[in-house]
Amino acid sequence: MNNTFINELGRIAIADQPLEIVERKGLGHPDTICDSVMNQISIDLSKEYIKKFDTVLHHNVDKSLLAAGVAVPGFKGGKIIEPMKFVFGDRATFKVGDEEIPVNEIAAKSASNWLKENLRFVEPEKHVTYQSEIKPGSLALADIFDRKGEYLGANDTSAAVGYAPFTPTENLILDLERYLNSKAFKKRFPESGEDIKLMGLRKQGHLNITVAMAMVDRFIEGENDYFKKQDEIYEAINEFVDAKYGFDKVSIDLNPLDVRGRGIDGLYLTVTGTCAEAGDSGQVGRGNNVVGVIPLNRPMSSEAAAGKNPVSHVGKIYNALCYRIANRVMDDVGGVKEVYVWLLSQIGKPINEPSVVSAQIVPENGVELSKVSVLIDEIISDEFDHLHEFCNDLAMGKITLC
Repeated sequence: MNNTFINELGRIAIADQPLEIVERKGLGHPDTICDSVMNQISIDLSKEYIKKFDTVLHHNVDKSLLAAGVAVPGFKGGKIIEPMKFVFGDRATFKVGDEEIPVNEIAAKSASNWLKENLRFVEPEKHVTYQSEIKPGSLALADIFDRKGEYLGANDTSAAVGYAPFTPTENLILDLERYLNSKAFKKRFPESGEDIKLMGLRKQGHLNITVAMAMVDRFIEGENDYFKKQDEIYEAINEFVDAKYGFDKVSIDLNPLDVRGRGIDGLYLTVTGTCAEAGDSGQVGRGNNVVGVIPLNRPMSSEAAAGKNPVSHVGKIYNALCYRIANRVMDDVGGVKEVYVWLLSQIGKPINEPSVVSAQIVPENGVELSKVSVLIDEIISDEFDHLHEFCNDLAMGKITLC
């Protein structure tokens, strides 16, 4: 591509730096719920548009608020006093000619189905109310979809960045949360809720992980039983992380806010396994990046990819594509230790014509930039040659956004 800019990044790779901080908000965290649900709404809308009109129509449903309800946890089971409220935004196509699309019904059904499939103890019809504020889109942005051309114009001026490879810290944080929210773990420890947040702090070869895990009250008989079961979970976590990722030492702090002797007030208990029931609200864009972590040492896009349309909104397309390109560079180009890929769009320009594509590399010792630049440029060109397929996979939910 003519506007590709490849350069050497003048620093050492993150894994070789002495300090690293990585966070992950797990499956049942209120922010993750918002991201996941709004992205599912976009997928379901895209499928409906394709079914009726053979194309994805204008929509951007990347705004939402999951407002916490009121709950009273109790040993052996508490009560939901006031349900959570899920507010959806932002814009979508409701009508084409005489054909109407039931956008609000699709949104509510998508949310309900996601909650039912992913949160064991949330009853979507009982514990959540839904308020849709999705409205028809602006004429200027909707008109992008009526313009001729092989690719639609970008509906925003937006920058995105992706990187590869994951560091051992990032891999462990991602793997651990997925393990803790796996079916096997929940079968073994049903008292473990889905609302799990991990914060990893690596100093040299020592990694400390703070684990905040909502516990489900119906499985807890009292304070002593709570700490007994927490100790069992603590041991299971240590078994999982022991010697698998190459750290000199991994230490775990599980629910450090807990205090013995204060009864139920000193424990992280929930009725449903998520603090969205009472303790914390959620919003789109405050959670993980599109590959599943919050890497504090890395550059990150300010865009919330979840819920944006997959055919013209570069805030979604470029965010996911950056990581696709970065991973291909690491897989297919020898001599690269770390790579960062940047994409910048200009509103109105076709999405296959970014203002710039930049690949910044940390080379292996003795590797010259000129030796890898041609291969990297070929990968970038190939990805943009197949951008249609990539966007279609986003639309159909074949590419997972974490």
